[in-house]
Amino acid sequence: MSRTTGKTTRSLTVGLLCLALWPAVASGQGTLWKQYMDTAAKAYQEGRYAEAEQSLQAALKEAEGFGPQDSRLATTLNNLGELYRTQGHYAQAEPLHKRALAIREKVLGPEHPDVAQSLNNLALLYRSQGQYAQAEPLYQRALAILEKTLGPEHPNLATSLNNLAGLYRDQGQYAQAEPLYRRALALREKVLGPEHPHVATSLNNLGELYLTQGHYARAEPLLRRALAILEKTLGPEHPNLATSLNNLGELYRTQGHYAQAEPLYQRVLALREKLLGPEHPDVATSLNNLALLYRSQGQYARAEPLHRRALAISEKALGPEHPDVATSLNNLGELYRTQGHYAQAEPLYQRVLAIREKVLGPEHPDVATSLNNLALLYRSQGQYARAEPLHRRALAISEKVLGPEHPDVATSLENYAALLRETNRAAEADEMEARAKAIRAKHTQENPTK
Repeated sequence: MSRTTGKTTRSLTVGLLCLALWPAVASGQGTLWKQYMDTAAKAYQEGRYAEAEQSLQAALKEAEGFGPQDSRLATTLNNLGELYRTQGHYAQAEPLHKRALAIREKVLGPEHPDVAQSLNNLALLYRSQGQYAQAEPLYQRALAILEKTLGPEHPNLATSLNNLAGLYRDQGQYAQAEPLYRRALALREKVLGPEHPHVATSLNNLGELYLTQGHYARAEPLLRRALAILEKTLGPEHPNLATSLNNLGELYRTQGHYAQAEPLYQRVLALREKLLGPEHPDVATSLNNLALLYRSQGQYARAEPLHRRALAISEKALGPEHPDVATSLNNLGELYRTQGHYAQAEPLYQRVLAIREKVLGPEHPDVATSLNNLALLYRSQGQYARAEPLHRRALAISEKVLGPEHPDVATSLENYAALLRETNRAAEADEMEARAKAIRAKHTQENPTK
């Protein structure tokens, strides 16, 4: 059976990535600069990225006047770089993060916690682009700095552990990710107490790791406990609660428990529309997830307007070439392909591929996903000559970037094998299927359900 590789939904995990994206600004430190920074932070949190950029550019102009090694300049560069990363403007973000890192290393020394923050943010930039080999040493150095300067039980150390664990999870290195997530959880429970919101973050992250591996019985109690903590500590209408509800809904949808998933997704959507406004990117995420739920049940007429609205929000808020726009296009394309509307699906898939190649580079795992999906579309129409080179390239990318034993490699092998079988090349298909089976067996053995 053919599989669609990669994620079609953005299942957001609270607090997974950065140490301090918008650091607090002390009063009296350049009043006009502080005003610009505060305005930018508010606009960023509300998804008004164009306004955030305008304020940050103004803050940067002010900060440049403080001197080339002023800490406020590093903070401004950091925040502007993270804004660009969020928008998918990776080429603009990289020199800003590198310059912020250089300032902090020179002014504060190579082992200051703020240097660790810059390392984390630069690593996240590389991780967003699938440049895992560049991200890993930065995350490891940040972790080493925090362990040395803050001690083994500081809360910020848990954030750094989460970051490195997330990198390993992205690469399918679940056995390396799990002990880091567990250490972060234990640290936060000990230092912050069992009902702190950051404990909920760690529970969510570990629960998502198990969900990714199909260990649903292990994931559910963690996700439920995270939700209970957030409802108790933050109240029923906090944005972080929406993320936790979404994760639990994703668990139920993945298991086919649609009746349990739907009210959770609907509550998330209502919460985000109320708190963030109807055109925030996170609202688009919720619309996509609810649409995927309906699509899973064959309720295509209910799914399509949600996918279309999600796409419109993403294009308006993020621009036409953002990776999240590609995700929305992919989801709509999948909806059409599932219904046999191939002529409607093809231009969407082609646009997704073009965006991802341009923004993420030709060897990103999401490019492999797009190649795979376009190949499946051609295969569904019997256009094997067009499908095969796409399957071949998708497999090559996955093997190179993720390693030869990643679950996505198994999926690519299975899809390619299906094409070979349909074109009467049984011996080649058998070989690929055997390799895919071995990969999946190894992951099951390394990550048994407990």
